[in-house]
Amino acid sequence: MLSRTSSARQAVAAVARLARPQMRTFIAPTVSRRADFVQELYLKELKAYKPTPIKESDSVGQVATFSLPKTPKSPEEADLASSLKEYENMAVEVEGQEGADASAPAAVVEDWLVEEEEEEGAHH
Repeated sequence: MLSRTSSARQAVAAVARLARPQMRTFIAPTVSRRADFVQELYLKELKAYKPTPIKESDSVGQVATFSLPKTPKSPEEADLASSLKEYENMAVEVEGQEGADASAPAAVVEDWLVEEEEEEGAHH
């Protein structure tokens, strides 16, 4: 009878354990902990990554070498003097006057815009 009572107690305890709501424990992995596995793997690989060191010869062929541009040629001083003298000797042109014919009457400027007269009988 003693064995029946102990087995009955064990059965009641097992049923009571199953009937109780499951409580989360810190030992069992949770769904969010399992989802963080990918993140942890990524972070581990990221921390382990070592980039190749940059050498000074890596830029050869990728970047053009800098060279100073040619210095511009300065204008000739004698040429400037002759150009200035030529400018001073030029005749002044005034609009509406012909250079040599200052005494002749001014030419009539023709109107280049000619408006056609519309016929009043024709409508669009």
